[in-house]
Amino acid sequence: MMRVKSLLLPGFWLLLFGFWLFPSGLTTSGQQQSPRYEVYAVRFAHVPYALANLVAGAERGPMVDIAFTVWPIRDSTSGRVIVVDSGFYRDKFIQQWKPQDYVRPTDAIATGLGIKAEDVTDVIITHSHWDHADGADLFPRAKIWIQKEEMEYYVGPNGEPVHGADGDVAKMLASLKTAGRLMLVDGDDREIAPGIRAYTGGKHTFASQYVSVPTRSGRVILASDNAYLYLNLEKHLAIRQTVDAASNLVAQERMLGLAAKPGLVVPGHDPAMFERFPTVKPNVVRID
Repeated sequence: MMRVKSLLLPGFWLLLFGFWLFPSGLTTSGQQQSPRYEVYAVRFAHVPYALANLVAGAERGPMVDIAFTVWPIRDSTSGRVIVVDSGFYRDKFIQQWKPQDYVRPTDAIATGLGIKAEDVTDVIITHSHWDHADGADLFPRAKIWIQKEEMEYYVGPNGEPVHGADGDVAKMLASLKTAGRLMLVDGDDREIAPGIRAYTGGKHTFASQYVSVPTRSGRVILASDNAYLYLNLEKHLAIRQTVDAASNLVAQERMLGLAAKPGLVVPGHDPAMFERFPTVKPNVVRID
């Protein structure tokens, strides 16, 4: 019996020493482990939209009640709050599209999750379209992250819109840049916050990006409009509105490979996300 104890004790002390030397959150390389974030989807409006405008090759006629959505990410350990996409609030968009059950995105986040606009530290804009970028200036203290090539392609040197960009959105992004709040993401697979990475390649717009987030359920991929619906992902069908359909399909394959499981790739406008994930409050689900 004593012989067995003598063999076990060195390992025991080594294990104990290891816990002391490398406390929780640290690795042997001395780097802090990535936080495990809480990811939510918040619907702030919806509108009927033609399926044929969402999925390449889809039959004409069917409609989808698409969800206008933003995705708050909360790190409870550091207090950092990141929002992927910012929605829209300018009256011209509301008058043109007449969204149903519209709530200003910041109000929807505050009501659903208790997160105030001034609490948000970062906003990741996946692309420059009005329904994803117009609300960026609703978050007064946040850094705004957008792909460098996306910004340079759609916003001219004096803040003028180019290549079909919306004039108000272009002007707003330019003003954020002048204020030092616009952060340009230079290329693919870039870390924005510990463990949170941005990827390019979906080609919904010239340089649209999507976002990966480590969670308790594994890696979540927020596809935004690089995949409009689950139908795009499950049937391997390109989105209808893309500058490069082949590139879009490659990006979808990559997203499915990056995610912990296929069900954790979250499309940009599918109302089914509010049925597939646990409900926190009406129009709010936790991505798990």
